[in-house]
Amino acid sequence: MRKRGGESAGTAAWIDQELAGCEFADVRLAKRFKTLVARLAEGVGESIPMACQDWAGTKAAYRFFANDRVSEAEILAGHFQATRDRFRATPGTVLVLHDTTELSFQREKKQAIGVTHLPYGGKGKDGRPRLHTVCGILLHSSLVVTLEGLPLGIAAVKAWTRKKFKGCNALKKKINPTRVPIEEKESVRWLENLRRSTALLNEPQRCIHIGDRESDIYELFCEAQNIGTHFLVRTCVDRLAGDGKHTIADEMGEVRVKGLHRIEVRDAKGDYSEAILEIRYRRIRVLPPIGKQQRYPATTLYVIHAQERGAPKGRERIEWKLITDLPVTSRAEAIEKLTWYAFALEDRDLSQDPEIGVQGGGLQAQNRRAPAAAARGILCPELADFLDDDDQPIRLKRTCAGRIYDPRAPTARSLGAGSRKRPRAKEISSIIPHQIGQTRRLSCPRY
Repeated sequence: MRKRGGESAGTAAWIDQELAGCEFADVRLAKRFKTLVARLAEGVGESIPMACQDWAGTKAAYRFFANDRVSEAEILAGHFQATRDRFRATPGTVLVLHDTTELSFQREKKQAIGVTHLPYGGKGKDGRPRLHTVCGILLHSSLVVTLEGLPLGIAAVKAWTRKKFKGCNALKKKINPTRVPIEEKESVRWLENLRRSTALLNEPQRCIHIGDRESDIYELFCEAQNIGTHFLVRTCVDRLAGDGKHTIADEMGEVRVKGLHRIEVRDAKGDYSEAILEIRYRRIRVLPPIGKQQRYPATTLYVIHAQERGAPKGRERIEWKLITDLPVTSRAEAIEKLTWYAFALEDRDLSQDPEIGVQGGGLQAQNRRAPAAAARGILCPELADFLDDDDQPIRLKRTCAGRIYDPRAPTARSLGAGSRKRPRAKEISSIIPHQIGQTRRLSCPRY
């Protein structure tokens, strides 16, 4: 059953539920926003003109976004409320995944939108490095998911841009970053989203906030403990520990191997190999940076080191260093935290990151299809028919006449002699001594 304009009954019900918490200054703005969301839901991944299909709808969409009476908070209010409702209906612990995304746009004048970074563009004729400016917006979001991989929605978001970008290394030549208050840095976004997402869900003890090495911020550790929530961060800083005369690395160097974790890794060429991780963990008293010891107290945290045994061929050695306020007193608890962090990386591009098979028995891991299918039913029912056998999104093409065709549909050429079907993704298995459970395909960072 489809409603007028091609909108299905399932999509209409989802939109009504997702936008129920939105309140605009004018009822006409609310009606326009609902229509715009319906158009974008029908054309997932399309540009606004292609999704709206006519000039009147396109112009109305641009006018809506340019309206001074429409704010970011009003647009997101409905989704935040829906995220909170789904969280309350879900029992147990949830993961809050924090990460920053760059949205790049091509502009002749960078002042119109701002600058994100200055990537290396090769060498010029004179042999000197050549940099080019990338214009765009930076978006820091906090995604709430269950331990089984079911997305519940976004709990916090922050968007910003830069007037200029000099790079971190250039700034370190003039100032000591550890002496600058966190409120004056872009890194404060990690603390802001931590507060906002925790306040929205309103059950801090159920939340575990996960971040990559960019979130290794001492102020974040203290803030999480102040509001009563938990965190799991991949660390990149060798902090002072104990009495202040040594570091975390010094203490972890004294810890013997407390367990092994066997995994399979796929390198950049697509070749699979087995890796054995040596697991170490210890409860350590961690000190704040020297310039901030009068403002922040010392805290006791658990540190986990997982390092690959031996030197692999054709790829870098796996080495993860995690820090958390959650207790880690056994090998099983250490593997659980490693699995959570690896699972948090699944929302990254699998074409860029190697894949890693991690045993998921401790998380009651299921086939990746089940949570993915459930997620599509909750967040956007129209996506259910647009995914291939490996749960990879397929962008439908739209012709000039407005018709939609599926690029997966067989053609005369593809059905001819000598044609081959695209091979399915290789199933990755993981064998851990003394444990039997199902396996999952997880992405791991570039080591």
